[in-house]
Parts: sequence; structure tokens; C-alpha cells
Amino acid sequence: MKVVGLRSALPAAVLLSLFTGAAGAADQGAPAVSTQELQSKIKYCNSCHQPLGQGHRGATAIPRLAGQQIEYFENQLQAFVERRRYNDYMYRVVHGLSPQLRKALATHFRDLNPKPVGGAPGELAAAGRKIYDEGVETASIPPCASCHGPEAKGDGMMPRLAGQLYRYTQKALANWSQERGQDPKKQDTSAIMQPIAHGLTPAQISAVAAYVSALE
Repeated sequence: MKVVGLRSALPAAVLLSLFTGAAGAADQGAPAVSTQELQSKIKYCNSCHQPLGQGHRGATAIPRLAGQQIEYFENQLQAFVERRRYNDYMYRVVHGLSPQLRKALATHFRDLNPKPVGGAPGELAAAGRKIYDEGVETASIPPCASCHGPEAKGDGMMPRLAGQLYRYTQKALANWSQERGQDPKKQDTSAIMQPIAHGLTPAQISAVAAYVSALE
């Protein structure tokens, strides 16, 4: 399946509003973020996501932020505020941040590239790579690479998956509708993923999560 076909799953007007919403909210005349303010917020983010944004393999998997696409990062912060992506904790963290500070944080984490934290079942990686590169034709699931790129580093609004924690990716795909797309009137770009996440079996989800978690 071509990327154009996949992205056209959402109406053009909806996609346009999603892609421009976060950027349009920024006040171009606002003062720049001070170094002190940025470093203070980075330190706060690091308390959960770790000093290099590599994520945390605790009882609850906390996602990797390092290397993430700036446009996607900003959009997701705005999604927490608008409840396009539901998470009470992240709403409290993000709702008071200025657009300028969000961009500064996105840029900071985009420029980090620590090694993946590991922990995925290595024996699943081969099956995961096949799904990532070729999709699942019998379930009408396109290759993951068609949007996320051959190295899983994402592009613009399409997020980086490379190095993402195995348990985080596994849980996100298995429980997609519980956190994303709960309000049909405020669909996020992640709505593109809903039929794909629902179409994958638990075994296929685990395989893809294992494969991308080891990519650098």
C-alpha cells in the first residue's frame, strides 16, 4: 500500500487542521525561552524519561523521547492539552507550557541519540522486521516503513519508532483506543493507526515492538 493511500484515510480538511493546529497556536511575537526556563523543564522531563531521553524500563514503561521528530513531538504535547490524546498526568505537565517552550523541548530531545535500552525478546525481531518491511497482506496492513521510514526514524508528523521501549510500543498498539482518539470530533493524526493497531494480532504486535526497539 502506498503512503498516499494510507494518509488519505482521514479527510483532507481534518488532516490540515491537525498538521497546522499546534503551529498556528504559537505567538510569533512572544519572547524567546530563557536558558534557565528550558533547563528547568528538561530536568523535570528527565525525572521520568531519563537524562538522555532514552525512556525507563520500570514497572510502567516510560517512552523514549530521544531522536523524536519535532513536528510530531509538538503535536502530541498539544494533543494532551486538547484531549486528543488522553493522559491526566501529561495534561497537568503540559497544559501550562508556551508554544515556544514546547518547540525548545522538542528540539532538545530530537538532538539526543542514546543507545536503545534493550529488554525485548530477540527471537521475535525477525518476524517483526518482516511485518515492518512488508506489512500483513492478508489483514490489509501496509508496511510500517511506508510511513515511519526504512530505519524507523519517522518524518515530520510521522513519529520515530527506532529505539522505542519494547513494552511501551507493545502496550500502545494493544490498547490504542484507550488512550487515543476517544473524541471523534478531535481526531489526532494517530487516528491513521487505529485500524492497523486493531488488525495486528498480539503476537504480531510483540514482534514489531521487539524489532523497532533494537534499532538505533
